[in-house]
Amino acid sequence: MQKRLLFALALAAVTPSAALAGPPAEELKSYCARVGNDDQVKPIPPELVAQATRLFYAAAPDAEQVERSTVYRCMNGALWLGNYGANLSCAKADVSRVSKGAEAWCKENPGSAVVPMAATGHDTIYTWQCVGKEPRIAASAKVDQRGFFANQLEKARLNLETAVDV
Repeated sequence: MQKRLLFALALAAVTPSAALAGPPAEELKSYCARVGNDDQVKPIPPELVAQATRLFYAAAPDAEQVERSTVYRCMNGALWLGNYGANLSCAKADVSRVSKGAEAWCKENPGSAVVPMAATGHDTIYTWQCVGKEPRIAASAKVDQRGFFANQLEKARLNLETAVDV
């Protein structure tokens, strides 16, 4: 029994992307059509890597990088893809008009024109600034009807019957 457990753990460590990969794209399309909305972002299956590369990258990195950094979710019965980046979040957006990070930053950096995301977190929809020692909202990003950043997820356009992107 212990040998089987160790073998399973070793196999999972050697093939992490296979263990984390989602179901095949065809199943995802059917799943999204059936559930309508599923706000939990999950790893994409390997057959969506080519489409994700075209959607999110000007110069194609290796397929493993695309697969590791791209997720999917379901909205309105359709499959949506998102790609994490330096300041890009595919998670549900933080719409709170209070930021403890911005408060702390402004106390230490009064009059700062911009509060960095390292202080506010990358999930906030707001750009913050300091007016004296007080944080103020300078701008905000749009969110979609489910509360995600509107410009950070793309609708997957698949014709899975012929396995060609459309």
